[in-house]
Amino acid sequence: MRLAAAAKTRCIISVCMRFFSALVRFLSHIGYLGPLVMGILDSSFLVLPFGNDLMVVGMVARQPEGIPWYVLSAACGSTIGAYLLALVSKKLGEEGICKISGRRQYEKLKLRIGCRSGIAVAVAGLAPPPFPFTTVIAATAALGYPLWRILTVNFLARGVRFTILALLALRFGSQILAIAQSASFKWSMAAFIVLCFAASSYSAVRWLRNPRAGAMASRGSE
Repeated sequence: MRLAAAAKTRCIISVCMRFFSALVRFLSHIGYLGPLVMGILDSSFLVLPFGNDLMVVGMVARQPEGIPWYVLSAACGSTIGAYLLALVSKKLGEEGICKISGRRQYEKLKLRIGCRSGIAVAVAGLAPPPFPFTTVIAATAALGYPLWRILTVNFLARGVRFTILALLALRFGSQILAIAQSASFKWSMAAFIVLCFAASSYSAVRWLRNPRAGAMASRGSE
């Protein structure tokens, strides 16, 4: 049974490797739109830690002259993803976000945010994983922080973050490309994609299930 389980695991990782390679090729093929698409996915309901970071670094390392456009594309994609997340969070309200993220985590985050919602959004946009970017955006939106401020602060913070990453890619571009082409990196990313897919599926199910539960509850109260 162990051999069968190991073979099944290798098969899943192999499939994910092919999927990851195809996704990267597609996003690289569409040029400046690649970071935009990845940014939308990375900053919305899906769990793709470092997804857009790696995309920006890889593309800048291959095409250094495109730095301003890659940074702008990634920041815009992240802001669009945050916009979609904030819209749903406003509709769900505090109670809905509590059910999704967990009341303990939400209340803890709510105390920390307080009257510093703008600072919280900025830190979330600048900080790397595992900082809870999605929860911060959802919480500030549910607490009534103006949507335009969330988007503006997020855009500026992400712009700074991706600019720093792009400059690092300029300095260490050849080393980054060598690592990205190694077999160990590809297998590591495949395993990472499996985890992200599982986490994203779980996250999406929770986000989709909660509005339905709310709708059923409201009908029952009538």
